[in-house]
Amino acid sequence: MKRSKLICIVFTTLIVANAAYGQGRDDGSLYSRYGVGELTSFASSQAQALGGASTALFSYNYLNFSNPATWSRQTLVRVAVGVQFDQLRAQDAVGRSEEFTRGNFNALQIGLPLLSGKLGLGLSYEPFSRIHYDVSTSGTLSTPLESDLSYQINHQGSGGLQQARIGFGLRLNSWASIGASSDFLFGIIEEGRRSTFSDATILPTNQVSSTRLFGVTPSFGVALSFDGQEYELVVAASGAFATTLDGTQTVTVGESLDLDTLGTSIEGDLKIPARFRGGLSLGYQNRWLLSTEIRHESWSSASTSLPFATFQSENLQNRTRYSLGVEFIPAGASVQAGYLSRTAYRLGFYRDQLYISPVAGRNVTVTAVTGGFGLPTLFLGTRLDISFEIGTRGTTNYNLIRDRFIGVSATLNIGERWFVKRRLG
Repeated sequence: MKRSKLICIVFTTLIVANAAYGQGRDDGSLYSRYGVGELTSFASSQAQALGGASTALFSYNYLNFSNPATWSRQTLVRVAVGVQFDQLRAQDAVGRSEEFTRGNFNALQIGLPLLSGKLGLGLSYEPFSRIHYDVSTSGTLSTPLESDLSYQINHQGSGGLQQARIGFGLRLNSWASIGASSDFLFGIIEEGRRSTFSDATILPTNQVSSTRLFGVTPSFGVALSFDGQEYELVVAASGAFATTLDGTQTVTVGESLDLDTLGTSIEGDLKIPARFRGGLSLGYQNRWLLSTEIRHESWSSASTSLPFATFQSENLQNRTRYSLGVEFIPAGASVQAGYLSRTAYRLGFYRDQLYISPVAGRNVTVTAVTGGFGLPTLFLGTRLDISFEIGTRGTTNYNLIRDRFIGVSATLNIGERWFVKRRLG
């Protein structure tokens, strides 16, 4: 117990530091400029390597935060923490390209078996969206003088929304589980515009809008399990209701980096749509696992009363994502087999139609292959997971940008029996 507490403290410190670093960078996809940013989700390190197909995953070794109903089978106190590093190459229609590298944390997840195998508590903290872009435009202005005035405008964005969750999963009987949670969404979105001119007598100007958002939404889940002698089939669904985030926006303007508040703060709201997912999983002989999922989010109904530069209805559309993954553990549930036989080998795929598009009427899709390994440790119930992701986002047609990305993540999943009274023989 003391060992796990120490590990949690160390990793939590690393996560907070990494999150502060990641949120302050303007080195990501141009698509994060639109809506509330680039949406992220982390159900578990197991699901991440399976293409994100997580809704119907029950597991002894992992918490699954895509469906609170799966928290019902917990037998160990669990803590999961992870970090991810991405390399991105963005290219436009004329062949110009740039490369970026960034690091972020995936999630901090905690699970407690209140009634072992029947009632479980889940808590998590993770990013909901990330904004990290830096794009420039240039041109000339006609002046009464003989030469025109050249200018350049840099658009920068950073921040995003965070999500904190707390909820319960309950096993009703041998084949049915339900769950519910409260999801707290909060964060700061910053949009900046810096203008510079070829005439040195004209000072640069810098305008930044900072928007604080906060709201709560309930989530729910259900999972039905059908057992055979050598297999388990799980059919599950989960979702989150639509919610309205309260917001306060402050605009600052100034020369160079010296900013002064412009006017008073503006109050408004931002409506996040309902989000649903369904899936099934099939386990065989504790060796093979196949998982599929479909996700749908009605972002075309999202709206805001705040003056966001890039949150426009013509840029929003419904999101649909399909995921598929397979896992193989040669030794199954045996703990006496060799190390490589107890390692989990995973491969997955997903296709995601994004909820935003810079060009109205043109879909932006992400296609990616995922995979990874679940590595056993010296401590029973604890695993180190290494996952990877390789894919493309967008296209160079229709004046869009194509991103090619590679991601690698590492997650430590700690599991121990706590709160068990010692028995004296």
